[in-house]
Amino acid sequence: MTIDTHRFALRAPFVITGHTFTEINPVWVHLESEGHTGRGEAIGVYYTGETTESMVSQLESVRTEVEAGATRTDIQHLLPAGGARNALDCAYWDLECKSSGTTIWQLLGLVPHELNTVATIGIGTPEAMAQQARDYHSFEKLKIKLDGDSPLEKLRAIRHARPEASLVIDVNQGWSLQELTDYLPALEELHIAMVEQPLARGTDTQLEGFSSAIPLGADESCLDLAEYDSVAPFYDVINIKLDKCGGLTEALAIATRATEDGKSVMVGNMTGTSLSMAPSYVVGQSCEFVDIDGPVLLAEDVPGGLVYREGGTVGLPEPELWG
Repeated sequence: MTIDTHRFALRAPFVITGHTFTEINPVWVHLESEGHTGRGEAIGVYYTGETTESMVSQLESVRTEVEAGATRTDIQHLLPAGGARNALDCAYWDLECKSSGTTIWQLLGLVPHELNTVATIGIGTPEAMAQQARDYHSFEKLKIKLDGDSPLEKLRAIRHARPEASLVIDVNQGWSLQELTDYLPALEELHIAMVEQPLARGTDTQLEGFSSAIPLGADESCLDLAEYDSVAPFYDVINIKLDKCGGLTEALAIATRATEDGKSVMVGNMTGTSLSMAPSYVVGQSCEFVDIDGPVLLAEDVPGGLVYREGGTVGLPEPELWG
């Protein structure tokens, strides 16, 4: 097992509720066995306190077991859900593909279809956000980051700039229940397709009995499968991120469970290169909402990265990249 850290600058500062990001610092794991190499990437989960250093430390803590022959199933118990396990889990999947000479699609028995991703607009002035919506004219779907500062004014400016676009909004825990209640009528008028994580993590029970014509999505409130049961009753959509849940293995389990329960599923990202987006692409096969635009935010992606085409269509990952 080889562990590396990297730095990728963003094209521009990216602002969400309470945070501004200017770069990402992914951790890469390479697993080599009998001349074959698999790799995985993790960004980590900032709001749970994960850092590059903490992920590297977790990975080093299981080096002995991994190099002694621990399996992908074993690491689900050796490491907690989070970025470190994600990078390692995805490296195991990639190694299995490379060692067997099969693609991830053959391995899982799937016939893949191309995905259509949102492009994400960070928080700014109404004018700046509307201009970014215009700049993303080639994307049919937009995801709008909002907080409590003039959200409707910003949404109206974006809707005016892109009347034809499908809009979802992501509040990143930035509203109260009263604000959500107050904003909903206008959100309906603006034809918002989904409201992601309006309330703070841990306050989900406030939504008990709450009626919304717009689907509500859980992101920070549902990190992994262990948290699913406690929050699922309050949400229509479950946002699955590999960095949150600890890899593709658990992500697929969450997608299956949520779909069986009649939930819509979303695949998201913590930003990242195409090496993060490729395993997320697998989850996206069963998702109504797809957010794998991480590389679009970067100044430069990894070689052989995903191809983003007109309308927001994303080409299938090449096996050389991952899987």
